[in-house]
Amino acid sequence: MSTPVNPVQLATALALDEAKVTPGLLGFAVFAALGVATWFLLKSMNARFKKIDFTEQPERKDD
Repeated sequence: MSTPVNPVQLATALALDEAKVTPGLLGFAVFAALGVATWFLLKSMNARFKKIDFTEQPERKDD
């Protein structure tokens, strides 16, 4: 026969120590992906700004 499992004891045994929890590899991968995406967006934005040919028109004075 099997012994009954007490859910309270099982939860206490599997509880994580809050002082030891870190972001780990997944957190680093997400942060690195955000950094790379930001770099590509800035590179694209700079390329589009360089294509803009803007000459300011003199202001008209209508009296």
